[in-house]
Amino acid sequence: MKGKEQDIRKRVFNIVEIGSGGDIASIVFDRFIMVVIFVNLFVTVAQTFEEMKSYMPLLNAAELITILIFVVEYILRVWTADYLYPEENSKWKGRLRFMLSIYGLIDLFVIIPYFLPFLIPEGAVAFRMFRVIRILRLFRINSRYDAFNVIASILIEKKNQLISSMAMILILMLASSLCMYSLEHDAQPDQFKNAFSGIWWSVSTLLTVGYGDIYPVTAAGRIMAIIIAFLGVGMVAVPTGIISAGFVEQYTEMKIMGEPLEDSGLKYVTSRIKKDSGWVGLRIKEIHFMPDMVPLMVVREKEKMAADPELELMEDDLVIIAVNSLN
Repeated sequence: MKGKEQDIRKRVFNIVEIGSGGDIASIVFDRFIMVVIFVNLFVTVAQTFEEMKSYMPLLNAAELITILIFVVEYILRVWTADYLYPEENSKWKGRLRFMLSIYGLIDLFVIIPYFLPFLIPEGAVAFRMFRVIRILRLFRINSRYDAFNVIASILIEKKNQLISSMAMILILMLASSLCMYSLEHDAQPDQFKNAFSGIWWSVSTLLTVGYGDIYPVTAAGRIMAIIIAFLGVGMVAVPTGIISAGFVEQYTEMKIMGEPLEDSGLKYVTSRIKKDSGWVGLRIKEIHFMPDMVPLMVVREKEKMAADPELELMEDDLVIIAVNSLN
């Protein structure tokens, strides 16, 4: 009997997890949950229209049905969570780990806001605001698809560069807000009351084209605004360039690590830079490769970099090279 229960739980786990391969039941379940999420979001939006008041009983019923489906799904995921974390030596540890995970908390917060207004009526409006969290459920469906994985891996790999660029933007925002406050406070004290007013202006100027609610009126303030606007365009472009470079590196790696391209006649080899190899300290353009060899990527510790001709090689670098096998 215990073995039969384990078989059932294992099958349920395979169904509620992201569908893959030929498991039709799991794929159908994923599509069904996606439809339920969209229906739930549609109901949430439709309930805000005055014209839909006559359909409110139908919308409320649809919302209740979708929430109940989410409750059943959450229970099934908790029930089979030990298969998701096989390294845990206890079912309850695995279930607790899932409940405290990001996706487990998202699943829980999707359900709770619906029932809390019945328990605490005076906080109904505040609790209904949390219904927007249910849109995050879509990330569970997309979490194992290529597009989402590529974006997530790029953000993780480039987090140091992105953090540095964001720090530069914050420093520029703070400096520009203090400068603008110093230049404009005497001319319009009602607008630039303090440094925070300058921060609001710098954010709207650096990251957008400005909202027009706060703007400089002095000549010095306008000159400073022009300079800051130009700097803002360049600063915002920095993280965009980092992410774009990450996409190029990621897809190059996926192409390299994928199956050989027989039609193109290409194959890929790797070379680990050793201390006595003679390559340490050389730039890629200074290395004489064979005519049919093209360096594509350099892996340095956990960072992947395009094989730029000016890149200087270091010890333990892994160089990935494309070789034309038809020559």
